[in-house]
Amino acid sequence: ATPDRDGRGWRLNGQKTWSSRAAYADWCFGLFRSDPESERHRGLTYFMLPLDSEGVTVRPIAQLDGEHGFAEIFFDDVYVPSDGVLGGVGHGWKVAMATTSSERGLTLRSPGRFMATADRLLELASGSDDQGLRDAAARAWCDSDAYRLYTFYAAARLSEGIELGADSSLMKVFWSELDLRMHELALELLGPHAPAASPWLDGFLFALAGPIYAGTNEIQRNIVAERVLGLPR
Repeated sequence: ATPDRDGRGWRLNGQKTWSSRAAYADWCFGLFRSDPESERHRGLTYFMLPLDSEGVTVRPIAQLDGEHGFAEIFFDDVYVPSDGVLGGVGHGWKVAMATTSSERGLTLRSPGRFMATADRLLELASGSDDQGLRDAAARAWCDSDAYRLYTFYAAARLSEGIELGADSSLMKVFWSELDLRMHELALELLGPHAPAASPWLDGFLFALAGPIYAGTNEIQRNIVAERVLGLPR
């Protein structure tokens, strides 16, 4: 990112490969290096801009399930006015960390989504003769409800001015692995004769990405170990 000649805006150049939902979005936000002499987390600025801006090219990326959940975005001398800066010039890293904390711990996966899946799973398990599978479905429902209650707790903390911080990594690991576990259980209940067009199969393919996007679960466990549990690096 470089200041525009008139001093009223910025010019953005660069590329972002894995841009979530960019194939469908009207706006995007991104972290750009605004100080070329800076290193690591310093000298970064957080911008927000419409995707139909001149110089922006969006190339959808097809996923395993055929959906264009991601896209490449190319920025070729894209003009952004100064009011497109969020959080102040050079303070982008702080804004980005607040964004990812909210994403992982509050906004990315709603409790209603998991409760609806858990309800469907219980209904599916009710027709099984396997007590172990029925017990697993009941545990999944309890886990979904626990996630619902913890999300309310996180929202209450935010309303009191308390930051989520590294706790959001705990939530991200929990909901992403819960999602995958519920869909694996559903496929086991359906057995080898499950229809190829089953919503459960579509959900399973999408759930496979959960431990990867929004920060891989391996990285999240490192964050939990160091910043929540206080373990050495």
